Amino acid sequence: MEKKALYKTIYHDLLDSIQNNKYPPGSCLPSELKISEVYGVSRITSKKALEMLAEQKLIIRKPGKGSYVLGEGYDETLESEGHGLLDTGEHKLIGVLLDSFGSNFGDEILRGIEKECKQYGFDMILKCSRGNKEEETKAIKRFLEIGVLGMIIMCVHDDTYNDEVLWLSLRKFPAVLVDRKLKGVPLSYVGTDNYKAAKELTEYLFIHGHKNICYVAPKSLDTSTVSDRLRGFVDSHLEHGVITNETTWITDLVSTLPYFGENNLIHQDTEKVKDFMVKNPGITAFFAVEYGIARILYSAMRELGIENEKAMVCFDGISNSNMTPQFAYIEQGQYQIGKNSVKMLAEAMKGKGTLESVLVPYKIVIENK
Repeated sequence: MEKKALYKTIYHDLLDSIQNNKYPPGSCLPSELKISEVYGVSRITSKKALEMLAEQKLIIRKPGKGSYVLGEGYDETLESEGHGLLDTGEHKLIGVLLDSFGSNFGDEILRGIEKECKQYGFDMILKCSRGNKEEETKAIKRFLEIGVLGMIIMCVHDDTYNDEVLWLSLRKFPAVLVDRKLKGVPLSYVGTDNYKAAKELTEYLFIHGHKNICYVAPKSLDTSTVSDRLRGFVDSHLEHGVITNETTWITDLVSTLPYFGENNLIHQDTEKVKDFMVKNPGITAFFAVEYGIARILYSAMRELGIENEKAMVCFDGISNSNMTPQFAYIEQGQYQIGKNSVKMLAEAMKGKGTLESVLVPYKIVIENK
């Protein structure tokens, strides 16, 4: 087929998608590279198809940012606003995509985002992926269809990166990652220095005389956050001349993962931990990578009647609440993480932001069981 026919085919396909509202006003069309890959053509051919749409004032093309559908609620004058996506009157629309959130982690991030959105005159749409990459993909695509100006994303736990997140970075769409940094992906990030925090938590246990410390984490949770906490745990041991023993770790719990969390799995995890504690009485302390894990550990200790014999540290406890247990834990600056993510996104939406990683201060909180 001739190139002329090819670019016309692409043009008509995109035109149909626009007219059928697959790409509503303000939404971003696939990039030249993406189109060329889908149709098996050169970028020159895909570029020609997009130029035809631009010549008819159906889309506007922004160098380094993408091609956006024109129409009601969107016009070229919005280019002065930065990225030039859909504006909802006095407010601008952003998408917030979290893995999950709860009282021990996430609620305060969301509160910080909501507070700062008011300061910037942003409206926000919230979606949760619940640890499911397909849901994450659908949410990002839906945000683009709606025409958000930018996104704040807490990526799901997974061994591979989401293609949609990668495409956001490649087309320089304004986006900020929170809590979980994607190494090698050029997107701004705001979170905690998990490596340093984990070292301090482990140091706390060493100071209190513990050397046989069990590291406890969910199964297949290889995010930057968890890997940094593990590195901090291991390096603290090295500094104290203590060799870590992975055979005395627990790294296969599943009930706290967003896509599980069923009561029967909590029971299974608790029984698994109890069995481990019985078989490893020499373990005197536990390092839990998150609060949900700490609660399971404590339940197992109570059922075995050893809650006063073992020490424990974790991330993201709940202070001054009626919920038990409470431990020595890292209190992340979640509220500030949320606020900073909006500030960074606002700069990116204006085209003024530079890629940066912001680490928000944390503190160790000591609570009694």
